[in-house]
Amino acid sequence: MSSLYDSDLVAWSVEQAIAIREAGQRRVNAPIDWENVAEEIESLGKSERLALRRQIGTVIEHLLKLQVSPATKPERLWRETVRRARGEIADILKQSPSLRREVAGMAADQLVRMRALVRDTMADYGETPRQPLDAVTFDEAKVLGDWLPDRRQPDA
Repeated sequence: MSSLYDSDLVAWSVEQAIAIREAGQRRVNAPIDWENVAEEIESLGKSERLALRRQIGTVIEHLLKLQVSPATKPERLWRETVRRARGEIADILKQSPSLRREVAGMAADQLVRMRALVRDTMADYGETPRQPLDAVTFDEAKVLGDWLPDRRQPDA
């Protein structure tokens, strides 16, 4: 029989942290630092969550660049980066399916952050966006799917 550990690491880590804290409160007679053990197990889930957030940010950053940057030379690298990050996201969600419900919120948060980053990066290179960054949005399907902006049309 497959355990929750094998099917969803994040859900398992949350469940185990709760169980360990409850055992610590019952004062099980064992020389175990219950609270710190629980925190370490919880950190497994936090690490997965942080990795997912970072990869979503990477996808959004490079989708924004593909959508609004007039630069053409780095296009291929940007597309490759998007594909690689999407693969990492797929791996994380396969390992921890309970994180799937957090993707939309993470994407919304990262869109705000990545707009600012791309705006600053373009300014550093003296580039003017082909369209206003604040007008560009990506839904969860565009972030996770195969979609890439059509560089021939700035509002794609």
